Amino acid sequence: MKPEISIVIPSHNTKNILKDCITSIYKTESDKNKFEIVLVDNASSDGTVDMVKSDFPKVKVISNSNNLGFAKAVNQGWKKSDSELVLFLNSDTVFKSKNIIEGLVKYLSVNDNVGALSGKLILRNGKHDPDTHRGFPDPWSSFAFFIGLEKVFPKSKIFARYHMGWQNLGTIHDIDAGCGAFLVVRKKILKELNGWDEDYFFYGEDIDLCYRIKSLGWKIMYYPNLEVMHYKGASSGLRKESGDVAKTQKETLIKVAGASVEAWQKFYEKFYKGKYPSFVTYIVLLGIRIKGFLRITKYKILR
Repeated sequence: MKPEISIVIPSHNTKNILKDCITSIYKTESDKNKFEIVLVDNASSDGTVDMVKSDFPKVKVISNSNNLGFAKAVNQGWKKSDSELVLFLNSDTVFKSKNIIEGLVKYLSVNDNVGALSGKLILRNGKHDPDTHRGFPDPWSSFAFFIGLEKVFPKSKIFARYHMGWQNLGTIHDIDAGCGAFLVVRKKILKELNGWDEDYFFYGEDIDLCYRIKSLGWKIMYYPNLEVMHYKGASSGLRKESGDVAKTQKETLIKVAGASVEAWQKFYEKFYKGKYPSFVTYIVLLGIRIKGFLRITKYKILR
């Protein structure tokens, strides 16, 4: 029987948390025939592939000889999937509520104008992961976020536009962008858009995809009727609070930190460069380069 949804999980040296992730899916889902899992491993050296083949023989495994980055990996995954719905899921997530898959399938089956769906992710400190609920990072939204106005006025429609802080997180509603850690997309849309933009190595590719989905006229919804724990940063290594969950080599940290900054620049140049005056573009790109330099320097010195 054809599965109703395919779960695509990219991985790179996250064997232990990946095992917890897959275990939680099988544990919380009553109907194991509703879904399939496709693992795309980016040249892990920690025994990830052997563990999955041994412990989870039903999981489809794609094993890459090099670390291709997030976008290339998940593109490989959805193209090998058998369902018309694809859930892109980080390896540093754990399902907490029961029958998440069943709920997603039911909602999307009766809301055919919804092209993508972002779920409720909870961080280790019990707070909501704000990246699952975002507006697009236009110059003003980015400025208000980076200088801290959003923190001062978290519910403001003027200053909290990047994370859409005025919305009720307990209700299903329209958003601009979700998070690649948990994002459901219809396969026909992925085919039309040729999938994720592989110019992004890590970070930014989720906002890029959501921007293109919305440009086609589809809705993207925030769906809080589920709970998934997100050990944020465990798959990238950039966050100290997840350092006890997964260890990341310094070279990888620096590479990922650089890629995250490049992603901001790529997105702005791709979608906003021609929309705003040249002096605005200059200021935005200069700010990105300065932030990038400081971020990469921090990882070179402190780790």
